[in-house]
Amino acid sequence: MLIKRLADIYLKARGWTVRNDVPQGLDKFVCIGAPHTSNWDFPVTLAIAASVDLDFYWVGKGSLFRGPMGPVMRRLGGIPVDRSRSTNFVDQVAQVMRESERMALGIAPEGTRAKGEYWKSGFYHIARSAGVPIVCGYMDWTKREGGLGPVIDSSLSEEEVLEELEAFYAGLQGRRPDQFTPPKFRER
Repeated sequence: MLIKRLADIYLKARGWTVRNDVPQGLDKFVCIGAPHTSNWDFPVTLAIAASVDLDFYWVGKGSLFRGPMGPVMRRLGGIPVDRSRSTNFVDQVAQVMRESERMALGIAPEGTRAKGEYWKSGFYHIARSAGVPIVCGYMDWTKREGGLGPVIDSSLSEEEVLEELEAFYAGLQGRRPDQFTPPKFRER
């Protein structure tokens, strides 16, 4: 309760409002974190997750977990991913989600704060494999509004999911709008 209160104080002091459109009782989902264009997205995301009382975990690059900050990042719900080699990360995380009673897994599908060509599709494959929905987490820096938006059925095709993501994220502004990568997966 203290963490929620501190998160609410932080968000209010920074001028943020929080919306939560996730239906009551939806306890497991993959949450997209977008637009992801600034290091400031991280503390705001953690505060929003605490404010709406999520059992929040997040995926981050392995280098964030090295050195003295490693235990802190893990305590904050961080799950390191080694992007330098291919592993069965999707299967492992999907299994953890299936076994959990309550878990919101945050993933920034842009993969970086810099503008890219496409989104990483791991969030889609984790949600589909775990049989959980995808929730559109967001921060609109222009309106100073963040939260959880629509819920997308992960059994939809990649194209259908991307259509819904494009429609939702089209009007949102990251802290550095020129760095936002619109929803699109790499061609196979």
